[in-house]
Amino acid sequence: MDISRAIITIGRQTGSCGVEIGQTIAQRLGIKCYDRELLTMAAKESGYTPQLFERHDEKPANSLIYSMAMGAYPYGPGAYGATEMPLDHKLFLAQFDTIRKIAEKESCVIVGRCANYALEENPNMMSVFIRGEMEDRVRHIMKKNNLSEKEARDLITRTDKKRASYYNYYASTRWGDASSYDLVLSSSVFGVDGCTDIIIDALQNMKKRV
Repeated sequence: MDISRAIITIGRQTGSCGVEIGQTIAQRLGIKCYDRELLTMAAKESGYTPQLFERHDEKPANSLIYSMAMGAYPYGPGAYGATEMPLDHKLFLAQFDTIRKIAEKESCVIVGRCANYALEENPNMMSVFIRGEMEDRVRHIMKKNNLSEKEARDLITRTDKKRASYYNYYASTRWGDASSYDLVLSSSVFGVDGCTDIIIDALQNMKKRV
């Protein structure tokens, strides 16, 4: 694959250094890494406030919407009238559009936010999921957020549940499932630099999506 056109999407467990790996890849390749910046960009393009995007960032749709989704009709822009679409969906679609626009303009790394689903038809996209052993993730979160072990463990559990619910609701694949990604790596085994090396090497040898 031509790296100058490549898009790397990164899903990650909380505390697995997924963001750090994305940033390191971007630095090595001389491209941008988009994480929370996507929220500001989506807000600017959609007209919704940044606070709304922050409040709903990678969090599951409310229980009523989830129940409806499990029922008789599918999620999709055509499933609702313009005034009927829930706010959760409007915000998701705004991020979806922002991710696609970025991918059309430049090679980059995009962290989280169902980016691999948004770009599943992009021939230059490689999807990666970063995981790690719980103890390693707890230590990382304790240090990063200045939390106790219990606080860090609770934060990891809550955040991963929210990310999984968000992804599984909107995407057609399962969060963290190996079959949902081109590459799954453990930062506990390879570290940030090792994961970065593997991803860049895989990118150079990856065939374009058909």
